[in-house]
This record gives sequence, C-alpha cells and structure tokens, in this order.
Amino acid sequence: MISATDLRAGTVFEDGGQIFQVISYEHIKMGRGSANIKVKVKDLKSGATTNKSFISGARVNDINLIKKDIQFLYKDPSTSFGKTQDKSSGQGLAYFMDPDNFEQVGISLDKLSGHEFLKEGENFSLSFYNNEPLSLNLPPKVNLKVTETGPSAKGNSATNVFKDAILENGIKTKVPLFIRTGDIITVDTRTGAYTQKA
Repeated sequence: MISATDLRAGTVFEDGGQIFQVISYEHIKMGRGSANIKVKVKDLKSGATTNKSFISGARVNDINLIKKDIQFLYKDPSTSFGKTQDKSSGQGLAYFMDPDNFEQVGISLDKLSGHEFLKEGENFSLSFYNNEPLSLNLPPKVNLKVTETGPSAKGNSATNVFKDAILENGIKTKVPLFIRTGDIITVDTRTGAYTQKA
C-alpha cells in the first residue's frame, strides 16, 4: 500500500480494480480541514484520462510493472489471431520481438497510445503487468523523415512561419519554411510537434 500523499507524476497504482498512472499531482490544504490530494491519472488499460481525489490519509495499492525493451517489427491492420496475439483488437496489431528469446508478440494498437511513432527495427520499452502489456514508453523525441511538404523558401530560417508536412509515419505536423521533402526532423512524441532539424 502507498499513501495518497506519496503519489507523484509517473507513479503507477491500483484503485478499484483499475491500474492508473499519475500524470499530475496537487496537494490542497484549506483552513482547518484535512488536506485533499487531487491527481490527474491515465487508465493504463483503456488509455482514458480522469481526475481523482483522495483525503490525506487515504492509501492505494502499489503496483510493480515490469519494463521490457523489445524490438518493433511491423503493424498489421488485419484481424487474424494466433496464440500469442491479443484478441481484443479493434484497429489491428503491432508485432514485437523479445531480443532475449526471439519470441514474437502481437499487441492491439488500441492499447498502445503513441503507436504512430513506432519505427520498424527500433527498440522500444513496454510496461507489463501479469504478462499483459499495459503501456508503450516512448522516448521524448524521435527522428522522422519528411515525405511530403510544400516548397522551401531560402533565407526563412529565423521567422516563426510554418507550413504543413507529412512524415514517414503518416503524421501531419507544422514545420518551418526551410524544411524540404527528404529532410529528417526531430518530433516531440507527446505533442507530435516539430522541435528541430536532425
């Protein structure tokens, strides 16, 4: 058990049979009353975000997640299943391989928020609880190739003027005018926004 006052951003806990990860934490003390703890949490099974409140003496169940680095192989939009695939798929599967034992696992794209940043052949970290994949742990930034954008304008590197671009993973983002098709840029995985030219 963990005290509600010990909940901080990134902490994973179980409450009411659901597994949550804390996104933000706020401790509120008003007058003579007891303190309230307000946390914004993400349900790791459904991906939904919600707010929860606890009194200062409340306790929640602590959860130990196992983080594994596994290699992303490919995405398959079809719904065929084998013995290692997740059968609750709605939009397809992402296939990963454990580099230690070469076992392949198919995971529903519904469960992998941020799956659009997966690149074939790269290693990513997945969090597991009771051998069930819960969340994809992406790096804060990834390098992606620009596959389509408007013409570049020479000398426009100091202004805040942006144009639309489509990246190799299909994401649309805004890039500065000097970026050309074929350039590799760094993208923030939390927002999908351009950060710099790689």
